[in-house]
Amino acid sequence: MPGSLAYFGPAGTYTEEAAILYDPSAVLHPYNTIAAVGEAVSSLATDKGVVPIENSLEGSVTFTLDLLIRESGLSIYEEIVLPINHYLMAKEGTKEADIQVIFSHPQSLAQCREYLERRFPSAQQMASLSNSAAVSDMKESSTPAAAIAPRRAAELYNVEILEAEVQDAANNVTRFAVLAKQDHPPTGDDKTSVCFSFEKDEPGILYRSMSEFAVRNINLVKIESRPTRQSLGEYIFLIDCSGHREDPELKAALESLDQMASMLKVLGSYPRWTGKL
Repeated sequence: MPGSLAYFGPAGTYTEEAAILYDPSAVLHPYNTIAAVGEAVSSLATDKGVVPIENSLEGSVTFTLDLLIRESGLSIYEEIVLPINHYLMAKEGTKEADIQVIFSHPQSLAQCREYLERRFPSAQQMASLSNSAAVSDMKESSTPAAAIAPRRAAELYNVEILEAEVQDAANNVTRFAVLAKQDHPPTGDDKTSVCFSFEKDEPGILYRSMSEFAVRNINLVKIESRPTRQSLGEYIFLIDCSGHREDPELKAALESLDQMASMLKVLGSYPRWTGKL
């Protein structure tokens, strides 16, 4: 029986594309916000959910990080890495010289900044709720408009593609997290995502916490911080590291880190993306 999969929609977004890649047989359920996808998984309305978590050009998706930090009933179960190819599209018959407004999701506008400044310096850039919604916004615009969106959105909305692959960098990829009620069993080629914070700031505390991984030869793939939202200057640190939380060395490092941190949460252990599902 096919599983059910929530995703950050609507249809025609890159997240839908990632969801189809992850499980072509799944029954897909689009949700308008990342938080709503998390709620669908937490409440068991769907088996899993797919949300964007990091882009190679624009960095982490803060809404997803905050969801994982806040929600105790969610874990990263798997990851998907998808090449992002943006397409410029418009209603049939629209001439590029007439375009006055260009709609897209803020992340996509940022990823096409140089292209837009070079090709459409006078056009107004308008943020939409999603790349798919940008096409709808473009069709409803009273002034000549275009949208930047995935190829599938052009098919769904029956609009004309004016130019392909308009992103500024060829290596534009987005990492998506598959959310579930639990993380993935060990596979032998895994990653683990963790967040933690300290009760008080003091010299060397972050260095000492990171050394717990270094002395055990555990590779840190990524480290960043997010405000705690409680006080200015207080942060939650997030790391991605190689290994599974059940691996002896990583388990020991996390136990030592827990002794130093006021809060420690494993966001999930999951297979490292290799391009195969």
